[in-house]
Amino acid sequence: MSDVAIELAGEPALLMGERAVYLPARGALVIADPHWGKAASFRAAALPVPEGGLAADLARLGRALERSGAARLAILGDLLHARTGRDAGTLAAVAAWRARRPELSILLVRGNHDRGAGDPPDEWGFACVDEPHPFGPFALCHHPDTPAPGYLLAGHLHPAVALAGPGRQRERLPCFLLGPQSGLLPAFGSFTGAATVRPGPADRVFVVADGEVIAV
Repeated sequence: MSDVAIELAGEPALLMGERAVYLPARGALVIADPHWGKAASFRAAALPVPEGGLAADLARLGRALERSGAARLAILGDLLHARTGRDAGTLAAVAAWRARRPELSILLVRGNHDRGAGDPPDEWGFACVDEPHPFGPFALCHHPDTPAPGYLLAGHLHPAVALAGPGRQRERLPCFLLGPQSGLLPAFGSFTGAATVRPGPADRVFVVADGEVIAV
């Protein structure tokens, strides 16, 4: 994994190759849009999808927590994809992952999918709040257009940028899109779509490619 150290809202921040942001002054790892259970909800609708995405996501999140040493985890919405995705396998996998980290403080800022899927089971020990949620100089949100004081951190859009190379190659990569007043995180979940964004002149863009964060 390759990370990039920057400053956000006057504090240090680490953009991590696991598609997460670590805020050392807060002791917090921040991710957006896991959409866990999406594959299960597709299977419930008789749509074939590959296995293994949730296990890979949980392992990647564990690595990010271990590498950063974060004591807190903040999730910017859309933890579970849909109520039909709350199958026994999904719930058991996340519960087992959580049971190995009982000391970890976890905050979920509810997103639009959370309203349909419902809050996580009480035994997971997640604190669930509505947006915006104050977090030092930051406002933790799901939707990027939420009115909030402070530097807004959000998800929802699953931002990506299209890059062109020699030979007319084009590739769309997930990205961190960081503006003067707000920042968008890439979707953490491996089974999610992406929306191509158009950065403004004052925006900073960092793509994530094979676990490496690259400024573009």
